[in-house]
Amino acid sequence: MNLFTESFWVPVFLSLRVAALSGTIAFIIGVAAAWGLAKRRFTGRTLLETLFLLPLVLPPTVIGFSLLLVLGKNGPLQPLLKLIWHSGILFTPSAAVIASVIIAFPLAYMTARSGFEDVPDELLDAARSMGASPGQLLRYVLLPLARRSLYAAFILAFARSLGEFGATLMVAGNIPERTQTVPSAIYIAVESGQFSLAWAWSAVMAAISFLLLFVVGRWRN
Repeated sequence: MNLFTESFWVPVFLSLRVAALSGTIAFIIGVAAAWGLAKRRFTGRTLLETLFLLPLVLPPTVIGFSLLLVLGKNGPLQPLLKLIWHSGILFTPSAAVIASVIIAFPLAYMTARSGFEDVPDELLDAARSMGASPGQLLRYVLLPLARRSLYAAFILAFARSLGEFGATLMVAGNIPERTQTVPSAIYIAVESGQFSLAWAWSAVMAAISFLLLFVVGRWRN
């Protein structure tokens, strides 16, 4: 297999699709959570934030195993999942998206929260004194002033989803042309001794990741 065959690019395009969807979902949830917590202090905030950031430090295999218990045929969500995915969600691209969302969420949340907290309280107080509602504060003050951090939050969520391996492998498997993402494909290539193929996929991933981080650095600066 070489760079010019269609089968080489199948895992790449699947990884990009999964990362785009999961990165977007993680970004939306992360921004919503950051908006709810950035300027508020209440009992239990530390506990809630600890739960939000837990996927950042847990081994991905622990998250994958937890998802297997929740999404499996005996899991608590099985009746609901069967209404949406009649044949089950495990070992489908949707399972890869769910795993990637959980893994990417902490980065999106932390980056968005940092952007919101950098907005001076004086500006928010001035907007409130002029009668701005919470929705108007978000739309006309917080989002515009924190836009660089929000751009970075989306890119980081996308990049983290793109490189997710452990949790995705456990719930989505490694089915060629169906659930095989680039990290899984690299793992199998190394296991089978196809090092040139593993190098090629690694180079593609490194190039994409470098470009994403470069864009984030430009925006943040």
